[in-house]
Amino acid sequence: MAVDRRDFLKLAGASVGGLLLSSAVSEQASAVSDAGMAETDVSMLYDTTKCVGCKACQTACRDWNKTAPEVDSSGIYDTPQDLSGDTWTLIQLYEEGPSWSFVKHQCMHCLDPACVAACPVAALQKSEEGPVTYDATRCFGCRYCMIACPFHIPKYQWDTNAPLIRKCTFCTDRMAQDMGPACVDACPTGALVWGNRGDLLADAHARIAENPDKYVDHVYGEHEAGGTLAIYLSHVPFEKLDFPALDSEPLPKQTELAMASVPGIIVGMGALMSGVYYAKSRGEKGKEA
Repeated sequence: MAVDRRDFLKLAGASVGGLLLSSAVSEQASAVSDAGMAETDVSMLYDTTKCVGCKACQTACRDWNKTAPEVDSSGIYDTPQDLSGDTWTLIQLYEEGPSWSFVKHQCMHCLDPACVAACPVAALQKSEEGPVTYDATRCFGCRYCMIACPFHIPKYQWDTNAPLIRKCTFCTDRMAQDMGPACVDACPTGALVWGNRGDLLADAHARIAENPDKYVDHVYGEHEAGGTLAIYLSHVPFEKLDFPALDSEPLPKQTELAMASVPGIIVGMGALMSGVYYAKSRGEKGKEA
């Protein structure tokens, strides 16, 4: 069995396609790594001291995004214990002795997002306004974003026949209509506010300075993993609220070397397989002769 012109072109096309795909990955990672600080990006400030656990934000997120309510083992609706393919915003209660606090979990929308850098098909992208968006038409379900995210935010729709990655989008569709995020607009106590990142950081530090006994002296998300658009104030240490302790280095900086090696690996494997196929076909042709 000889390698004809059509077979050769198929093999060559596979190798070139791998190179183009990998180059796109490298360019995407580079673009993310150069994003830098963006104090004018739209952001969200959550103040745990103002949250009463009403879950209006959780309900508003579900209503706006039309995600299905979750059911627990007792048949009670909408009692999620973790983020999922249908729960993109979650209010949880932390309680330990006399200390307690409600805390809101959703996508942190990193300034330099690891999920975007890890996605090989640019299904996850950092928008011009700042939030990290998801394009289901590009995604092929590799779930690299789930591994890359230091906050464990992207979730997979395990219980569907055509699963997608799901997470908070910062309501970019609402913002296109000059509305705020659904969760923020629904909050009745002012625990959630949104605006420019620089303004919210200034507000957060002012609250700490004016009420040093009320807050932990730490604005979570200001520097963690290079900074995030979701920033937090708390009267409870953040490690007790299940927030990871991260330094200020953006995570894509740590993966650039691995991502840069992908083009060579794919092209090298394509060339190797082409060579094996060619050698095998020549051997079989020799036997037939």
